[in-house]
Amino acid sequence: MGKKVDKTNVMRILDQKKISYRDYSFDSTKLQGIEVANYFKENSEQVFKTLVTVGKSKEHYVFMVPIAKELDLKKGAKAVGEKSIEMILQKDLLPLTGYVHGGCSPIGMKKQFKTFIDATAKNFNTIYFSGGRVGHQVQVSPSDLQKVIRITFASITKDT
Repeated sequence: MGKKVDKTNVMRILDQKKISYRDYSFDSTKLQGIEVANYFKENSEQVFKTLVTVGKSKEHYVFMVPIAKELDLKKGAKAVGEKSIEMILQKDLLPLTGYVHGGCSPIGMKKQFKTFIDATAKNFNTIYFSGGRVGHQVQVSPSDLQKVIRITFASITKDT
């Protein structure tokens, strides 16, 4: 009998929607950000972080950007049609999304917010993002991700 996999809500939702994915776990006390990409020998441009913002209208928005990049708040505001947006406070993340910092996934939030992903995601057959728990990631194709949540591709990172 095989070892039972400890599934996250993200994995259960992907299973429910019959979406193909791979899941990975790692020691989050030793690895973060780019270190995770290096550990799994992933291209850091292919590994995305999930950021939650609030606009002047008090609407919340989710952005997925490559881990080595930074969200450009002006580009993000333009993408969502707001005058300006700002990152939510870390203490507000769990009550708003149901996720803790470092384990926030665009899939399975308490409420589905408008979600924008950096256009570079289209360059890859699959992307990696949080599996909904600190120390967990999932690998999914951007087109399959669109079958689970509504995402909009946009140029939202700071120019380097």
